[in-house]
Amino acid sequence: MHEELENFERNHVWDLVEPPPNCRPIGTKWVFKDKQGEDGMVVRNKARLVAQGFCQKEWIDYEETFALVARLEAIRILLAFAASKGFKLQQMDAKSAFLNGFIEEEVYVRQPPDFESARFPDRVYKLRKAIYGLKQAPRAWYARLKSFLLKSGFVMGSVDKTLFLLSHGGDTLLVQIYIDDIIFGGLSHALVSSFAEQMSREFEMSLMGEFQFFLGLQIK
Repeated sequence: MHEELENFERNHVWDLVEPPPNCRPIGTKWVFKDKQGEDGMVVRNKARLVAQGFCQKEWIDYEETFALVARLEAIRILLAFAASKGFKLQQMDAKSAFLNGFIEEEVYVRQPPDFESARFPDRVYKLRKAIYGLKQAPRAWYARLKSFLLKSGFVMGSVDKTLFLLSHGGDTLLVQIYIDDIIFGGLSHALVSSFAEQMSREFEMSLMGEFQFFLGLQIK
């Protein structure tokens, strides 16, 4: 739980403020789960602070919520393409991905249960960025990541909007987004390494090495 709140501080997610008149802050709660590896063993215990998004009012707390997600067919096509060209795909995971997405609406949430401020127990948090549970959180994260990739010279796929391509000196780097999982690869090792470093500078990433396990699939 402390680690989760430290993520909030590092990402400048919110500010503790006096509640404005007629403010109806959204509640927050803790969600706990075990993260399992490809062998089914528990590799990590996770605590996540989430907003009670069911309290949000449309056109007040949020507007658009739709966010693109890669289809499994797209992942399979990418695997087939990598196999035919003879290069290995790599995988990275964005830690607390949704905390990177900026929101346009003015949203207030209650202080986390068991972590209320002793000095200001009646204050609320005004969000700068999205948090898990908000209806617009996936859309905000996708918009932030898409903007970063396009500024870095990538071109978005014309059919699959979760696929991005970067051409550099005759080499091509492919990047497929599945929410907070990033699958990438190309024939140029320098281009692949450069992209991994670039992503780690912009976001807090876990580099997971060769693409081996995804959505219950084991990949060889």
